[in-house]
Amino acid sequence: MSARAPLFLFRHREFGLFWLGLLFVNLAVQIEAVTIGWQIYGLARASLSIERSAFLVGMVGLCQFLPLFVLTLYAGTVVDRHDRRRIVLVSLGAEIVCVLALIVVARHPSAAVTPIFAIAAVFGAARAFLNPASSAVTPMLVPRADMPQAISLKSLSWQGAVIVGPWFGGMLCAISTATAYEVAALMYGLGIVTLLMMRADTRPQRRPGSRWEQVREGLDYVWTNKIILGAISLDLFAVLLGGATALLPAFASDILHVGADGFGLLRSGPAIGAAAMALALSRWPLKRRAGARMFAAVAAFGLATLVFALSKSMVLSIAALAVLGAADMISVYVRQTLVQIVTPDHMRGRVSAVSGLFISGSNELGEFESGVVARILGPVGAAVFGGIGTLVVTGVWARMFPALYNADRLDAPEPTEETSAPQSLTAAAS
Repeated sequence: MSARAPLFLFRHREFGLFWLGLLFVNLAVQIEAVTIGWQIYGLARASLSIERSAFLVGMVGLCQFLPLFVLTLYAGTVVDRHDRRRIVLVSLGAEIVCVLALIVVARHPSAAVTPIFAIAAVFGAARAFLNPASSAVTPMLVPRADMPQAISLKSLSWQGAVIVGPWFGGMLCAISTATAYEVAALMYGLGIVTLLMMRADTRPQRRPGSRWEQVREGLDYVWTNKIILGAISLDLFAVLLGGATALLPAFASDILHVGADGFGLLRSGPAIGAAAMALALSRWPLKRRAGARMFAAVAAFGLATLVFALSKSMVLSIAALAVLGAADMISVYVRQTLVQIVTPDHMRGRVSAVSGLFISGSNELGEFESGVVARILGPVGAAVFGGIGTLVVTGVWARMFPALYNADRLDAPEPTEETSAPQSLTAAAS
């Protein structure tokens, strides 16, 4: 694959609008996430210890994951039956209602954490539909040959938002949490307006069978394709154990002592490295040894988590988080390319839903796991535990999924009903 500048993809008008709309939405999500974490930690620290406050921040992840876990597989069948752009817009409508509710809570003089947890649960339900729908839209907007670079650019949109959003959110939190939520609502509105300008046909071809038959078909496809199963499960357990972002309020406030502004910078750290890696991959897609490089990246993720856990320097902490983000971006790139290129279009909603469930499990449950371990070991001990756990998982998965480790090229022929992921990938010829 040639090293073309990735901006050529914006010649596809519909992809450009979709990319820009998601950029606004991603900014809103990041500002909202930073503000929720900071607000809950601040409310809890008024009467609770560091460990218990960090635990409550981690509970936000659990509140988001539970409805997402219940709804995701059903949402995948909806995505494979109905207009995918419309599903994205309806989901974003629910999310903007959530952020408006958070504004009301933030302006209440005696705010409590319980309403925030309830709003987070509704937000998780909306994400159950948004994630597979937005993933399944991208292959419908660009030619198949441009898919790897389109995936990298879409990831760059997310990572760019993760760089700017937490930093901006931290600055807004220093003003007030209500102001931060108001800016998030504005970003959601801009995203919805941009997506409404799209004219592409994003309706999938309807397939016969009941919804539950289609759910089973999607699960069977993922289970029987061990490369896809290995890729998404590796990400699940590595990030589940190694994710330290839920602990950042505690590190910023009570370990590094850098306050709200420093908290925003720490939240931006992983995205700085991830965005740089996404930009590099969009110009120079991986050509060989994709599986081995994915495993090396996950191991680097674990090592960077250990460095961050033991760091007492703000500069070193941000550098470790940047390396962590770059390593995670390689894993995301390989996994998303496998899911989108190898999977037939009529199954992309369901397979993306299963993949999204694993991703959300790693993110939201990872926050919960970090909060629970922090309650026992403290924030530093929890991060050390997570880094070591990630390294162990990397070694175990390399032995359990040798086909994934030996996966060579990511460019595959057009998948058909009879084509499965292992046959579609070129294995390393060693």
